[in-house]
Amino acid sequence: MKSIAYIEDMKSWRETFSFSVPIKIRFSETDMFGHVNNVSPFIYFEEARIEFLKSQALFDNNDEDCIPVAADLQCDYLQQLFFNDKLEIYVKVNYIGNTSMDIHYMGINQEDKICLTGRGRLVYVSPKTGKPVPLSEQMKGNLIHM
Repeated sequence: MKSIAYIEDMKSWRETFSFSVPIKIRFSETDMFGHVNNVSPFIYFEEARIEFLKSQALFDNNDEDCIPVAADLQCDYLQQLFFNDKLEIYVKVNYIGNTSMDIHYMGINQEDKICLTGRGRLVYVSPKTGKPVPLSEQMKGNLIHM
């Protein structure tokens, strides 16, 4: 397996995940070669990230004070994926900062193989000013006690 900069030990990294969402790959997510288009994992990451944030009471689309914004996002492709494959996309917070958090993603296929890994920075910003806002102690507490 290739070396991934944000993962020191794949086995121990894999064991630290607990939250996941199921994904079934649709035909529309494949390319002319029959495998998953390279943009589709970012959609899977978004779906899993939103469900994760909702489970931690950190996603409220009616919040007028702060909203989560993806500041950067990367994906490492380890196995090809095809139409009708079943994935489990796992999400965890790797680091909590003052206004942001680093989130890690792991996609495991129906054969229990890691086929995708990813990471990204999520920043909470004011929808009024567009500027970053500090994470509240309650928000940090929700993440620490996962």
